[in-house]
This record gives sequence, structure tokens and C-alpha cells, in this order.
Amino acid sequence: MARLKWGMIGGGDGSQIGPAHRLGALADGHFDLVAGAFDHRPAEGRAFALKHGVAEDRAYGDWREMLAGEKGRADRVDLVTVATPNSTHFEISKAFLEAGFHVLCEKPITVTVEEGEEIVRIAEKTGRICAVNYCYSAYPMVRQARAMVRNGDIGKVRLVVTNFSHGHHGDATDADNPRVRWRYDPALAGVSGQFADCGIHALHMASFICDDEVEKLSADFASTIPSRVLEDDAMVNFRMGKGTVGRLWTSSVAIGRQHGFDIQVFGETGGLRWASEQPNQLIYTPVGGRTQIIEKGEGGLYDEAKRLSRVAIAHPEGFPLAVANIYCELADAIRGTARDGLPVASAGVRSIAAVHAAVASAKTGGTWVDARPPMYR
Repeated sequence: MARLKWGMIGGGDGSQIGPAHRLGALADGHFDLVAGAFDHRPAEGRAFALKHGVAEDRAYGDWREMLAGEKGRADRVDLVTVATPNSTHFEISKAFLEAGFHVLCEKPITVTVEEGEEIVRIAEKTGRICAVNYCYSAYPMVRQARAMVRNGDIGKVRLVVTNFSHGHHGDATDADNPRVRWRYDPALAGVSGQFADCGIHALHMASFICDDEVEKLSADFASTIPSRVLEDDAMVNFRMGKGTVGRLWTSSVAIGRQHGFDIQVFGETGGLRWASEQPNQLIYTPVGGRTQIIEKGEGGLYDEAKRLSRVAIAHPEGFPLAVANIYCELADAIRGTARDGLPVASAGVRSIAAVHAAVASAKTGGTWVDARPPMYR
């Protein structure tokens, strides 16, 4: 099967997420990296592209140059990954979708709900895929958890508790580090800092595993480092369409926590727990029974988990391979085989609507507000 052609915008030298995209996209032989505009500094971006094997005529200085260059090629890229600051996601994704390219955008998909809804409509109109990199949902044992919920293994879900909290932005003396500072700058990050950065991963995971959508929420935001305009800690309560109660904490100042992303789902007949720092294991407790550890790669897993497991039991699979699973599902979708778990623009617009709802709630002392985008009300 011929490899698909892939291009990347952003994610160059010094990027936190760029290496995971390159490892993930190239891991399974579905894609070749053939084009890129990797840096806002044209010379550095071109040099980075050449270092990674991109031909000189496809090592672009910026995304507009890349769009103009790729549109007219018979061998143009099949997929464009957008890994740039939040404020640029809409303009870049919109331009490439309208030009007929498939897009994988980093989260959040946009910084406004209106822009997110427009991306959904453009993707529908053009028939192009616009996926969002909620890559944690592509871990095999997350897919196992979702399948168990769908199969009724823990009964009707009553409560979901999730958090994504770390301490890597807890040093006030590091506040001017450019890799940190932009996340709390409204001009680059949008209306929210930590919740839009990490909290929406936790919120998406709750919706994904519970197979449900958030309808309303109440939020409390805090900027514990005074120089920050946007929040670095947030607590969000939410309610889902099927009656599930949700609790979410997200923080970037929880010193001592490393990655800190986990989720617990409590149903009428059992409970599940998954943590990103032990991603090969799903903890399952049936009501009245003993707690069990379900291991990635063992027998009896649902097909959704088996399909995305790559190595034998007891061998770890890490974050880049979760990203790789997103690229595998994208490759399948581009070739015509739809994958139910692939997070697309509709999930992205629901997330950014929840971000804006949480900001509004926090500003009014935690009042409950509708978390749904207007197009899905």
C-alpha cells in the first residue's frame, strides 16, 4: 500500500509536541514527511526541514508559502498537521481544509466557539477530515475502558472523576520562559490557560470513555502566580447528557506531580481507573468483588484495545505510540475506512465551548452554564 504524504506546520526545534508527532506519524509506515513550515522564523524552519529529509523545494518559510506551494503539486500532501500556538489554529486549518487537504490540529481546535463551528461546517462541506489531537484517547487501555462502558460491564455510569495536574509551571522565577509564558497570554492562548491547555484533555476523556457529552458546568479558576493573566489552576463540576456527575481538577502549579492525568469512572455495577503514568493497566473493580488489573496485551480484551496494541504484554507503550494510533486511524480514514474513536472537529468544538463556558462560570462565582456549542443545542 502506497504511503501517504504528510506535511507539518510548527513543531520545529524546541517544540514540546513536535517530536511526538514525527515519531507517531512515521511509526507504522503510513506516512512520509515530505513538506513542512516548522518555525515562525523562516530560515530556522527551512533548516529544520532539510535536517529531517524534506526536499529543498518543500522546506517552506511559513504556512502561507506551504499552502501556495502544495496546492499546485500533483504529489501534494495528503495530511497537514497544525502544531502552532492556539491563536493560529483556526486560520491555518481553515485555509488548508478549503484547499482540499486533510488536517490534524493540535488542541484546542480554535480559540472561539464560532471559529470551531465554522471548522466543523467547512470539514462537512469539503468532505475533508479535520481531526484533533486528543491522543490520550488512543491508548489501548483507554479504548478498553470505553468498550467496557459501552458493553455495560460497569452498568450505568453514575460518576466520573478526572484530573490533569502537574507542577512544571509552579516556579514563579520561570514565568518569563517563552515555552511557559505564552500559555497564560490571552493574545496567544485565548481566554483560558491551564483548562484550555490540559483540562480539556481530561474533559474529552470523560466524554470519550463515558460515551456521553457534557451539557452544563460550574467552574472556579485561580491564577496562583500573580503575573499570570490566565488561570494556572481550575476546578470544574459538570453534568452529562445521560445524567452522569463529573468532577475535574487541572493545575500547572501542583509541584511534585509529574504528568498527573488520570480518570475514574464509577458505574452501578463496577468502577474503572486509568492513569497516564501507568498506561498499560486498567484497574477494574466489580461491585462486591475484588479489584483486578487488566493488562494491555492480555487475552480477552475488546477488539478496540487489541487493534491499537503493538507490542507483547509486559512491554510498555508510551505517549508517541498513542499519537501514532491517531495517525493510524487518520490513515485508515483518508483511505476510506472510518474509525469510530478518531477525535474530529465536532469533539474539538465541544471542548472549546466548554472552555468558554468555564471562563464565564468562573467570572460569575461558579454559576452553572450551558457547556454545549450552539450548533449542538
